[in-house]
Amino acid sequence: LGYSSMAKSHSLDQSFLNFSAKLGSDPLQVQGAGGNTSIKTGKTMWIKASGKELSNAQNDNIFVQIDLDAAKAAAFGKGDGSCKDTVMDSSVKLRPSIETTFHAILDWPVVVHTHSVATLVHAISPTGLSVAEKKLEGLPYTIIPYIKPGIPLTRLILKAANPKTQIFVLKNHGLICCGQTVLQVANLVEEVEKRLFMAERFSPSINLNTPITADYTISEESWISNDLNALAIVRAGSYYPDHVVFLGPGLPEKPDEKRPAFLVQNVGVYVKSDATKSQKAMLQCLSNILLRLPSKWKPEPIGTSAEAEIMNWDAEKYRQSLSLKS
Repeated sequence: LGYSSMAKSHSLDQSFLNFSAKLGSDPLQVQGAGGNTSIKTGKTMWIKASGKELSNAQNDNIFVQIDLDAAKAAAFGKGDGSCKDTVMDSSVKLRPSIETTFHAILDWPVVVHTHSVATLVHAISPTGLSVAEKKLEGLPYTIIPYIKPGIPLTRLILKAANPKTQIFVLKNHGLICCGQTVLQVANLVEEVEKRLFMAERFSPSINLNTPITADYTISEESWISNDLNALAIVRAGSYYPDHVVFLGPGLPEKPDEKRPAFLVQNVGVYVKSDATKSQKAMLQCLSNILLRLPSKWKPEPIGTSAEAEIMNWDAEKYRQSLSLKS
């Protein structure tokens, strides 16, 4: 059943599907299976399913319908926080996004969460966040400190939000925009992107003729291995959750059968030949951020304990498993 008829039977606004797909098709907004969008209709909410890609919103069944009150109850401790039991059609085997609870508690009909590169450039650095505060002046925004995604993030958002808050800059994580209509949210996203825009500092050049093996290919992100500042940042750790989910902590400097990529200083970044779309997208995201990060802004990694929380989280293991099938 294609989305031309799915949209009608599910009462999903075509503009919502179009906007979701547009976000998912822009690597500066969403990478791989990251990001999520939702729209509320009465006592239900449609939200992207975990592990699905927003880029497929127009032609694939990537959204699940959930009981809105049940999802709100999950935010306050009912259930395990996964919201699996809030899905209204028991025959649907998709899981709601791991971020379902904050979509539910935000009292706006349309909620969009992206891993915006422009936002992340600012949000991984204390200096960047101070700059963002000035750039976003006059908008209904707030900044949320880093915390584990899911229920912990939802509760922090709930404490920080007021009825007028429509923009949330998530430290070391991304961006949330909310509104009454798809058009209003699209305009908010566009305004935030315009204000936080950071141009690439230079055009990287790499040698794609570096010797490779049957198991690995050389990555277009290999410039990182030749840039001392970028190399130091990568060696210091991970800066946002999806990097850990799809690439593991940081980037190893020797082959690891459990990791999709590794880095060799002054040589390149090697990627497994069978790396998934999401894994490659996260390498591209890292490169896009480092190309835009001012040299004087010192980014702060989320730390080893936060990395371990994500790696050992069942919800993220599920998302990883779906990625390996794509």
